[in-house]
Amino acid sequence: QSVPCAGGHRCCPQGSHCSTDGESCITDPGMGTRVGEDVSPVPAATRAIPCPDGQSECPDDATCCVTSSGAWGCCPMPQASCCADKVHCCPHATVCDLTHGRCVSPTDGTHVPLSTAFPAWKRQPPTPVVLHQVLCPDGRSACPDGTTCCQLSPTQYGCCPLQNAVCCSDRQHCCPQGTTCDLVHSTCTSLGGSAPLAALPTVHDVKCDEETSCPSGNTCCQLSSGAWGCCPLEQAVCCPDLVHCCPHGYTCDPEGGSCLQLGGSRLPWVRKTPALPWGGQVTSRDVKCDEKTSCPDGSTCCRLGLGTWGCCP
Repeated sequence: QSVPCAGGHRCCPQGSHCSTDGESCITDPGMGTRVGEDVSPVPAATRAIPCPDGQSECPDDATCCVTSSGAWGCCPMPQASCCADKVHCCPHATVCDLTHGRCVSPTDGTHVPLSTAFPAWKRQPPTPVVLHQVLCPDGRSACPDGTTCCQLSPTQYGCCPLQNAVCCSDRQHCCPQGTTCDLVHSTCTSLGGSAPLAALPTVHDVKCDEETSCPSGNTCCQLSSGAWGCCPLEQAVCCPDLVHCCPHGYTCDPEGGSCLQLGGSRLPWVRKTPALPWGGQVTSRDVKCDEKTSCPDGSTCCRLGLGTWGCCP
């Protein structure tokens, strides 16, 4: 319930309002004395101002200025004036007087000494987030990475919690790779011995509305067109640009194209895919494999070992 300040980069606690310059919070009567408190929810480690070259950055309370070497430097004050000598800088709303080595206020003539910029540091590239899912042969259901799709019924798939698993013929159990299902004794047998059968949990599509749905493990997020899209993450955060999404527990960074976490980590944001019609009917957006089979938009038809079509996400 914070109060956003003009410009959209800062905010103040409930019960206070932003100062005219947007640099501090003024406490409303009877609400305590939290004047000037920095209430940005992002830790200092992740607060930085990107410089125009896209590769350098300065602290949140500094200003990017070009140095004499052509590289970017940081003036240790917000919204500073960069001097023409490419060495010094002055506070906001003052002008550089290089002849006398000072910063002069044009309004009242007061002056302060020139400040020197310090080198900017290189921006840290975001850690790539690898998002894998196992798309089931129906092109509509999906299982988490490291599991196997097994058919429960002609229209429904389950996820076996084993990679490259063997799906049992009873459509209720599965076994590790290299073993066979012994349904009589409810075990998975191999040359080395036997183990109990693993039960199949059901894949449930995520319903967006009465007409559209997303694969299991996804989150419904609206697209800029107003239609529903699918974010390939569970309990994801839908970004306000209506194009991207972020993992649960992160916030969307509208400037850096990334996902920010309160602890300081940064991940690239994820692009959504269009949702499928409820029931998985073929639409004009689907990728057609042959006259009878199709895959969701944004995926690729690939032949499986049995000669049937599969969908690469």
